[in-house]
Amino acid sequence: MKIRDTILPVLRPVGGDEEINAIREVIESGWWGKGPKVAQFEKEFAELVGAKYAVAINSATSGQDLVLKALGIKDCDIINPTISFMSTAVIPLWNNCTSNIVDVDPFTMCLDPEDVRKNLKSNTNAIIAVNQAGVPAPIDQIRSFYDGFILEDCAHSCYTPGAGSKGDAAVWSFQAVKTMPCGDGGMITTDDKELYEKLVPMTWLGISSTYSRIKKDDCLSGKPGYSWDYQVDILGYKCYMIDLQAAICLEQMKKLPKHLQIRRRVQKRYNEELAGFIQAPPHSETVQYYCAKVDPEDRDNLISFLAEKNIHTSVHFKPLHLYDIVKNMNQRDYPVADVEWKKLISLPCHPGMNDCDIDYVVYWVKAFFANKYPNRFNIL
Repeated sequence: MKIRDTILPVLRPVGGDEEINAIREVIESGWWGKGPKVAQFEKEFAELVGAKYAVAINSATSGQDLVLKALGIKDCDIINPTISFMSTAVIPLWNNCTSNIVDVDPFTMCLDPEDVRKNLKSNTNAIIAVNQAGVPAPIDQIRSFYDGFILEDCAHSCYTPGAGSKGDAAVWSFQAVKTMPCGDGGMITTDDKELYEKLVPMTWLGISSTYSRIKKDDCLSGKPGYSWDYQVDILGYKCYMIDLQAAICLEQMKKLPKHLQIRRRVQKRYNEELAGFIQAPPHSETVQYYCAKVDPEDRDNLISFLAEKNIHTSVHFKPLHLYDIVKNMNQRDYPVADVEWKKLISLPCHPGMNDCDIDYVVYWVKAFFANKYPNRFNIL
């Protein structure tokens, strides 16, 4: 097969005229900050995931941090899985907590309930349960022995049916390559009214939003309607979403079913056509990443081989316990993660892919193994 002239990215967002027109509408409205688009997005997203309340923020990372601060979770121990993005390891540190990193299930790569049980401490006040690559974390199993706060990390789960309903609160991501991207952004969802009412002013330094202080009836009548005065009685931060982001998210939400359908088609074809060449990951409704596994001796060579064919791959993720910033807190064995992560390779999977792109990846993955192991594989 001829090598393509352009790079096939492992991940990428897909937008169009709808997003451009939505941004134009916001720009022309003069309301670029947190305003009506954010309010609309919060309402519609809460309905999508079946939550009572939603708070739009500038990133899922900020969302996790804000939830801990709103609940006063600090100076304690927080459990999180070693196969995850760096956010889950450092957010406990921002709150003067121990980042208690646990091992994962060898198949799902989500946190292992038995390792959670084994590493619980008397001051473990929270668990961050990551739905790795959109695969649900085993929260029900953890609930059987742990009754503390569980934050469900749904950064990869927008939208897996039922995601966000197992934890005490959930955080979602709209970062540039997520399933519903807007460049960067996030959402906190919860059914806890008290938590919601704490979170809202905390997103902007303890101040009620400008939009919320507009007297809408007066504005409609043409009379001055902006209440400039406010009080600040809680410590807040600056991490709210703005209308420019929300406008993109609202359009991406409309396209989400189609985009997920494409992702699942990529997953299905890889599973069927690369069977015997790779180990397929567990089924994911979002397929945020297609995290295949191969022999560790082949992984890096396969990455290099595919790069020569203009196919971009990645690894999701290097275990968190290997990073110096948290290594000293986690001086123990990780028998699963230390073995399994060396097999991981994320193949291209995003809504910008067509059948020719999938054919291209399948062909060159097969070609790699056929060239290296001619007696085992035959692609002709």
